[in-house]
Amino acid sequence: MKTREGAWIALSTIKYRRILLKLSGEALGEGISENVAVGLDFAKIHSVCEVIRQCHDLGVQIGLVIGGGNFWRGVKNGSGKMQRSHGDAMGMLATVMNAIAVADVLEQHGLDARVLTAVEMNKFAEYFTRDTADRYLNEGKVVIFAAGTGNPYFSTDTGAVLRGVEIEADAVLMAKNIDAIYSADPRTNPDAVRYSHLTYDKVLADHLKATDSTAMTLAMDNDMPMVCFALNPPENILRVVRGEAIGTTVTVKED
Repeated sequence: MKTREGAWIALSTIKYRRILLKLSGEALGEGISENVAVGLDFAKIHSVCEVIRQCHDLGVQIGLVIGGGNFWRGVKNGSGKMQRSHGDAMGMLATVMNAIAVADVLEQHGLDARVLTAVEMNKFAEYFTRDTADRYLNEGKVVIFAAGTGNPYFSTDTGAVLRGVEIEADAVLMAKNIDAIYSADPRTNPDAVRYSHLTYDKVLADHLKATDSTAMTLAMDNDMPMVCFALNPPENILRVVRGEAIGTTVTVKED
């Protein structure tokens, strides 16, 4: 396969040919408010989109789910102030704003991007169906899934696994602000053990903080591999796609 730069790349160098990439909203934010990045930092977004373009040039089919925490976190921002379902609805709208922004930047990088939402808002994006997403991916478009699952009480991590299962991705890639899954928070516990591979049973039994338990259980029940790694630097996305051993890979069975 030939890239834009003219180099020939063997498809055998790619481990995951269809991925669901989950990005946190905070990873795209700028400034700091109460230790959380807010708004949109377009320098960060461009750097991530450039790596997504490189993955696309290798022939990888890419679905994206983006959190909304740089604008609103329903559980945190609305807790005790408003009804949970209303707070979660605002969080879904925040993910739509991020999806539209990232789609615009992807287009600037020469990629054809489509935003599909879990709730109908046809003035801004298309309504999600599995068949539409699959068709767009096969056509070489980057598909951004917005508005979570369309339901309150479910995180965007769960939405990412759900969409990954629906599009039959080879793996769900969780790009986080920490480089792997640990036995405890390595920022506060210097004795925390770093894992390179885990089973879903181990993650759930030991209550390891990688994603919420609903997302982990859904991935386990559908035998969906998950790779948790640091988004910084964004080139880590490309490294995971190529099969480099970074972060933590979670599977149903031991390798």
